[in-house]
Amino acid sequence: MTLEIIQIPVLQDNYIYLLHASESGESAVVDPALAAPVLDELTKRGWSLDLILNTHHHHDHVGGNLELKAETGCHIVGAAIDAARIPGIDIQVGEEDDIMLGEHKARIFDVPGHTRGHIAYWFSTDDALFCGDTLFALGCGRLFEGSPEDMWHSLSKLRALPDETRIYCAHEYTQANGDFALSIEPNNADLNARMDEVIARREAGKPTVPSTLAQEKATNPFLRADAAALLASAGLIGKDPITAFAAIRRAKDNF
Repeated sequence: MTLEIIQIPVLQDNYIYLLHASESGESAVVDPALAAPVLDELTKRGWSLDLILNTHHHHDHVGGNLELKAETGCHIVGAAIDAARIPGIDIQVGEEDDIMLGEHKARIFDVPGHTRGHIAYWFSTDDALFCGDTLFALGCGRLFEGSPEDMWHSLSKLRALPDETRIYCAHEYTQANGDFALSIEPNNADLNARMDEVIARREAGKPTVPSTLAQEKATNPFLRADAAALLASAGLIGKDPITAFAAIRRAKDNF
């Protein structure tokens, strides 16, 4: 059975993800910024909550942890390296650990850069990656606690996953990210076509998330810091990927 994934928009541009394994009846929530919308969705569907899966410590990802735990008795999963900053953490995980939701297994990746203790959850048999603020549709997270080398290494891990992997990032930033991407690589035909679709979806009030890894590899400048076409377009020919990535990230910060 395929994992059921419910996307809950909250705050200005956050996405919370509610996951349900129908064969076992177990449910998990990824990065609950707020508790109330999650509790409402659980009640509507008649589901219990077993796990909270946190990607990192920022309040717009863990703000609902303690209320949800108090209301449901769920267990909270987070990065061992950052356990002190994950409210209510019960299960500490790191690189290549696995978390089970019923019969669905999530492999853990350490992906520092945005924060030092950021992790991602990859449900391989469901082609679903929950990557928080590391990889965005057409973008990546700001480097608040890590270096360009950290983030490039983290993104390279995620880029190596299968092309059909769906990218469930935590924010609806795609249109703004795409505007920047076009400024870097305006002649990328795949990017131009994708932006037409992004604009149409946003005008219709529809989400642009999830995307696929294949789309990101073809259009996301932060996954293309070693692509000859992007390096040529951005005036970075001859630069190594980390140097090129750092230059692209600085340009985005000032865009």
